[in-house]
Amino acid sequence: MKNKVFILHGCPSSEKEELEQTYAKHWMPWAERRLVERGYEVVRPMMPEPWAPNYGAFKAEFEKNDIPNDAILVGHSCGAAFLVRWLGDIKHTASKLILVAPWKIPDGDDAGRKEYYGYEIDTAIPQRVPDIVMFTSDTEEDNGKESVKIFHEALGGKLIELKNKGHYTLDEMGTEELPELISEIVK
Repeated sequence: MKNKVFILHGCPSSEKEELEQTYAKHWMPWAERRLVERGYEVVRPMMPEPWAPNYGAFKAEFEKNDIPNDAILVGHSCGAAFLVRWLGDIKHTASKLILVAPWKIPDGDDAGRKEYYGYEIDTAIPQRVPDIVMFTSDTEEDNGKESVKIFHEALGGKLIELKNKGHYTLDEMGTEELPELISEIVK
């Protein structure tokens, strides 16, 4: 049986964006289809009020799922930040952790986002998760580049920089396809 794959979306900047749920689209539905075709079970939970990320609320929603110790965890942006915090918080194991355009820097004076992102990364995660991969892009914004640097310094792993992908959103990528992600998942 193949590993169960969890794909966590990023966080929209506003409640208005929530209505369109563009943050949960991008490459995620495409990746889910490709993985299901290959026999994987894929779970894409929708986090509550993602425009105002709250770790406790996200944790409660995420843990409604059966998360086996050999799961493959994939997170985009603030979803990546959640997975790293969750793995450190409960000391869970996973077979693989993939962070796509991970984010760690709070926006402006937003107290909620400061709390959400303001945790210390558990540097022992690689002892429980043997395969860590991070995707970034040459066209990612500066705080995104700094974020991936923070995660990579703390966790190590494989760093993949793709050209012209921005923050790995549909409008910045110009496509919903991300075959490099599928390659990393199925390895």
